[in-house]
Amino acid sequence: MELINSLADVPETELFTGGHGGCRGCGAALAVRQAMKALGPRTIITIPASCMATIGGSGLSTAWEIPFYHSLFECAPAVASGIRAALDIQGIKDVNVVSWAGDAGTADIGFQSLTGAAERQENIIHVCYDNETYMNTGGQAGSITPYLAVTPDTPGGKPTPRKDMLAIMAAHHPAYLATASVAYPLDLIQKFQKAGEIQGFRYIHILAPCFKGWGIREDQTVQLARLAVECGLWQLYEEIDGRRRVTVIPERRIPVREYLRLQGRFKTMDEAAIAALQAEVDRRFQEVQS
Repeated sequence: MELINSLADVPETELFTGGHGGCRGCGAALAVRQAMKALGPRTIITIPASCMATIGGSGLSTAWEIPFYHSLFECAPAVASGIRAALDIQGIKDVNVVSWAGDAGTADIGFQSLTGAAERQENIIHVCYDNETYMNTGGQAGSITPYLAVTPDTPGGKPTPRKDMLAIMAAHHPAYLATASVAYPLDLIQKFQKAGEIQGFRYIHILAPCFKGWGIREDQTVQLARLAVECGLWQLYEEIDGRRRVTVIPERRIPVREYLRLQGRFKTMDEAAIAALQAEVDRRFQEVQS
């Protein structure tokens, strides 16, 4: 497989087109546009209830240039498993089958069907586009909302830590697991290229900021996604058959404070909490990079 090695080589064809229903600066729309550059037209995608389900089409129009199935909240990986089975019965092997869900459809409401598909090693790709909150229903906190993030139902800051979804999915022994960020499109596109070439269950987790939920300006989506990598809170790596490889080493390391203080959702964090988070980020950074 020849990877796309520069942005100049990225295909111009758009399979998630302009005119969609996303906000300006929507991280989810950026993520899917980048991913489709690698997945290509031989792709079927299923999306549960989420921002992404409505961004792509309302029933009267659609931004998708590929088959798109809007599933119930709980079952996108199960629907994807059924689509794969139907293709296999017909002898059709050259189609990427993707379930694409937000953090709620992945880690919480959709987790039962996700863990089932991963345990069965279904030949599908599951993507979590992670904006760290339930933005489709007003921004409520979920299990992978960060500790002390202010949301409508945690006005004093979320009192519990973020669930380690990557560790949970790694425990399913997927054929491919990767993190990605909308601020690093070439890295993201290459990971989808690799995932498309591998058989078995594949899991890609994308950090995709939501400016409304994060309390930032709409033109800061990519900036905050990049700062998350540079401070070490979000590390970019892949695992093939359990062997980890870091794909992006930040050119500079910044304190987590620089990342947090730009966001309205962390306005209640005091210096002691920031110092504790910095220590945990440093420990985790060394663990992943070593």
